[in-house]
Amino acid sequence: MTLEYDPSALDGEALDALLYDRLNPWGIADAFYLDLVMDAPTVLDVGCGTGTILRRARAEGHAGRLTGIDPDTAMLDQARETDAAEWRLGTAAEADWKAEFALAFMSGNAFQCLLDDATILASLQAVRRSLVDGGSFAFDTRNPELAAWRDWNPDHPYETTDPLGATVRIHHEAGEPDANGLVPLTTVFQGPHWDQPLTASRFLRFIRPAALDRLLAAAGFEVAERFGRFDRSPFDPAASVSIVTVARAVRS
Repeated sequence: MTLEYDPSALDGEALDALLYDRLNPWGIADAFYLDLVMDAPTVLDVGCGTGTILRRARAEGHAGRLTGIDPDTAMLDQARETDAAEWRLGTAAEADWKAEFALAFMSGNAFQCLLDDATILASLQAVRRSLVDGGSFAFDTRNPELAAWRDWNPDHPYETTDPLGATVRIHHEAGEPDANGLVPLTTVFQGPHWDQPLTASRFLRFIRPAALDRLLAAAGFEVAERFGRFDRSPFDPAASVSIVTVARAVRS
């Protein structure tokens, strides 16, 4: 990251975005999506964040069209440090392409930032319009049955270093989901630059497969493949950590 880093000018939301790549190093989930990207001539990364996967795809020789869209300005500013892809500011529902991509994907559990059925449906419909008939949409979301939010608490802190080399200590504080599966999550940052901790708060939605599949069908998708982990192991509703879905755009 070469963007200017001024700790005194940051709030928790901006710090969360600026530390994202440090807190989320390349892993098996990224490799899963990269394989899909490298096999597709035209790709839309929905919720592209800092653009890690598209940048990696271009560096590894992808010669086709790569496009990323994300609503977070701080994230997108980091992506725009390279010309590996076309970068667009906006939400999934604001994607306005028409039958231009063979693959769309949404990585990093970004799907959980779609907080109600109306937003999910509008987002899926926009993605469907962006795809050619028969195109694929791949995404992941955490399985509610595993109740991952119960491990997001101050008893599980971790550390990273900021761009100035200072140690930043981080922990999460999560509540229980409401009737719609919304989990309140606060990330707390502590470090030598700040007299008081900085916080970033959000909600994440945990959605069950049956509800997810109804929304996919309503938006013009059918489930082609579903995995429980990024090693492509089968999905087990009672035991799988993730719901990893590859959906196919149904032909008009």
